[in-house]
Formats: sequence, C-alpha cells, structure tokens
Amino acid sequence: MKQTNEVRDIAAIDLGSNSFHMVVAKVIGQDLQLISRHKQRVRLADGLDEQNNLDHAAMERGLECLAMFAERLQDFKPNNVRIAATHTLRQANNAHIFIQRARQVLPFNVEIISGDEEARLIYQGVSHTQPQSDSKLIVDIGGGSTEMICGTGFNADLVNSKQMGCVSFTKRFFTNGKLSNKNFTNAILAAEQKLESIAHRYRKKGWSIAYGSSGTTKAIREVLIGLGHEDGIITQKRLHALIDKLCEWNSIDQIELAGLTPERKPVFAAGVAIMYAIFIDLRISEMHFSEGALREGLLYEMEERFKHDDIRMRTTENLAIKHLVDLEHAARVKGQAQEFLQQVHKELGIKAKSELFDLLDWSALLHEVGLSISLKAFHRHSGYILRHTNMPGFNLEQQRVLATLTRFQRKALKLSEMEEFTLYKKKHVLGLIRILRLAILLNGQRSEDPLPELKLKVSDEDKWVLTCTKSNWLENNKLLYADLQTEQNYWQEVEWQLSFS
Repeated sequence: MKQTNEVRDIAAIDLGSNSFHMVVAKVIGQDLQLISRHKQRVRLADGLDEQNNLDHAAMERGLECLAMFAERLQDFKPNNVRIAATHTLRQANNAHIFIQRARQVLPFNVEIISGDEEARLIYQGVSHTQPQSDSKLIVDIGGGSTEMICGTGFNADLVNSKQMGCVSFTKRFFTNGKLSNKNFTNAILAAEQKLESIAHRYRKKGWSIAYGSSGTTKAIREVLIGLGHEDGIITQKRLHALIDKLCEWNSIDQIELAGLTPERKPVFAAGVAIMYAIFIDLRISEMHFSEGALREGLLYEMEERFKHDDIRMRTTENLAIKHLVDLEHAARVKGQAQEFLQQVHKELGIKAKSELFDLLDWSALLHEVGLSISLKAFHRHSGYILRHTNMPGFNLEQQRVLATLTRFQRKALKLSEMEEFTLYKKKHVLGLIRILRLAILLNGQRSEDPLPELKLKVSDEDKWVLTCTKSNWLENNKLLYADLQTEQNYWQEVEWQLSFS
C-alpha cells in the first residue's frame, strides 16, 4: 500500500427524468471520500410532448437547477466533472438545445448515455457502495426508464433498460391523479409486457441478493417502514398490501403515508406498480435498498484505481493509511487472530467461510486507528471512529461490529456497554473479542521476530486455554507473562476463564 498525497475534487451529475442529482467527492491518494449530495426535483419528463420535444418550462426548471449546481462547482477542472443525461434527454428531439443552454450555465460536457450504459454505471455505483456478494440483481426505477442488471463482483453480465418510469407511467395510467384498482392493473400489465421478452433470462441466471436503487425504491422502503415493517425490506406481499392501501384513496393528492415526501407523492403510485410487475415477472423474493446509483457509478468510473475486488478491503486499507496505522504490526495481529480463529471456530459455532473471519481481519487491521487521536483510551477512540466514519461497502451493522471489536480490544471488559446485533450472534462477536484481545496482547512488544507456535483451545465449559510448544517461553518473557495475568483478571471480572502455559 503506497501512500500518496494526491488530492482531487471530483463531481458527478445525473440528469434524470424526475430529479437531477449531484454528488461531490474528494480523492485523497486511493481513497474516495464523499463530501456532499445534492438533489433537485425537476420533472423533466413532464415537459415531453407527443412529438418528443421538450417544452420551454421543463428546460427552464432544468437550467435553474444546473445554475445552483454551478455555484458548488466553480473551481472544478473540466476533467474532474462528469455529467450524464438519461432517458428524457435520450428521447427529446431538441435535447441538443437544452445541452447548448446547459453549457452556458455549467461549463462542463453533458453526455447523453444509452440505456445500457446507464444500467452498467448504476451497477458500478451499487457495487462500490455495497458489500460484495456471489451475485446480485439491481433494479433502478427512474422517471422515464427502468434499468435491471445482474452481475458478479464489479462485472455486469445481464443489462437491460426499459422505457417505463414513474413519471411516464403516471401520465399514462394515473391521468388526473386518479387512483383505482383498474389503473393499477393496467399499469402493472403494461410493465409486464415490457418485461415479457427478458424476464426468463433473469430468472435463469439467478442472484444471491437483490438491490433497488434511486428514489422509487427509497420511497417504497420509507413507506414500508412507516407502515410498521421496520427492516424496510421490499417483498411482493408487502407491495400488494401497499397497492391495496393506496386504493383506499380516490386521488394521488389525498395520499397520507408516513415516510412519503410531498415531492415523491405525485409519482409514487406508478413506481409501486412498476416495482410490483418486476417482482412478479422476475420472481424476486425480497429486495434491499442501496444508496449507490448512477452518480456513484460515474464517480468510480472517473478513477480507474477504484476497480478492486472488494470495496471493503479498499475502505479498510485507506482508513489504516489515513490514520497512520503501523501496517506491519497490524498485519502481525491480523495473522495471529486469523490463526486462532481457524483453531477454535468450530467450538465457537462459527462456520469456516463465515463473514466473521473477514470482520476479524478488518478489525485487526484497524484496531489502532484511535491512536491518531490520543494514546489515552485509544481503544474507545478506535471504536468511535469506526462507528461514525463513512465506510463504503459496509452496512451499518458490519460497521458496528468493527467498532465493538476495537472498542473492547483492551482494558476492562465493560460488556454492559455492548449493543445488540441482528445480523450476527452476540456469542460470536464475544468470541471474536477474546481472539482479538489475545492476538493484540501477544504482539504487544511489537517485535519483528515471529512468535513461537501457539495453540488455543476452547472447552465445552467455555474455558479458553493458550499453550506454547516452546518450553519456558513465558518464563523467558516476563513482561508478556505479566500482561497475560492482567488479561486473566479482566476475563475473571466478567466470568470468563483463561489459562495459559
């Protein structure tokens, strides 16, 4: 990991059919740090007439938004800003006029990208902001088009963009804002017709996890939470119930749902109808929301160096560099912790390929980030940093596990301060805490000489036994022996058992 002081400010703008989005980031060496997000509802697709010409009012709304974005980008170099226009400007016969006027307001190139290119970039945006999985399906319902992508890692294998969006479907099926079962049925049927020729290819390919990105998915998620589904996971059953709920009102203006913003309300019903059709035809069991989308994909495409196998490893390495971690020492701790987990994972009930192995690795690499604040109580500083810093690729609970492991790496075990987890079992996290503490303690003298062979065993009575194959090793390392005795006392205070020889 070569440290560099290169710093760049970059920005990406997505000229969508319903909203314009801008995301600004700072590139520090190999680290991409999101600085701000900006969103303005423009309703560009509302301005398309029957001849596919964009009207004056829609253009003015778009230009006003770009003028606001321009204020933020005054000092940006041309090659550090990327602007992508999507469905509505793909369709508009007079798109060139809008782009010419946009250049007068915002002095950067505007690219009109194809539906497939949009889908590929959406895939990149989601892939760089979510943990890696064996394979994934990504659905992005925009104002004028819907993108569906299947892929593995950072490689999009199956890419499609269909001309159906929450703005265009609102105009077509929910005329004058009327809500009815008939309108929903017609909208769902039309979406299914769009999907008819490609759905079987997605079902055949399959995926391990499905993500939805952008405003429609986010709005559905927030409404489901408001209706009592605290996990926010989207399912076909929940969508069906949501449609029934929406049909209790006669018009869109009457809708009153917790979590539904006023700006999203006009196009919400159409978005739900399209999502329901996708769930039916692709036979999706459940879908999660991803913050990443087209603009994040644009950002990462601007920096070739960000094409790594796992966004989380890159995030970890960059955090270690940022906080001046002793990387050689961290690597020794990581190696010892990994060796111990391999020895006792069965007794702890942790599967051999569990993600907990990775979480232990990352916590070992990052356990000393708090030293960048202060030596005193640095374990607490480490926990705070890992809990509150932006960590692309990690979900909130994974971040909380890392924070917990580093928080409890040393000193008294105040386990009453430990929070609850839903994705991971508490007993497994406690096991990782013990392993990490021992790995750190054994490398406490920061010697470059390798440690002798060490064996760790866990009995049925939850007794942990540490033994060394080298005779008289502890007798010849009195400081380490004293540290182990202190650690033994910490364990006894929480009724844990540790012995060593």
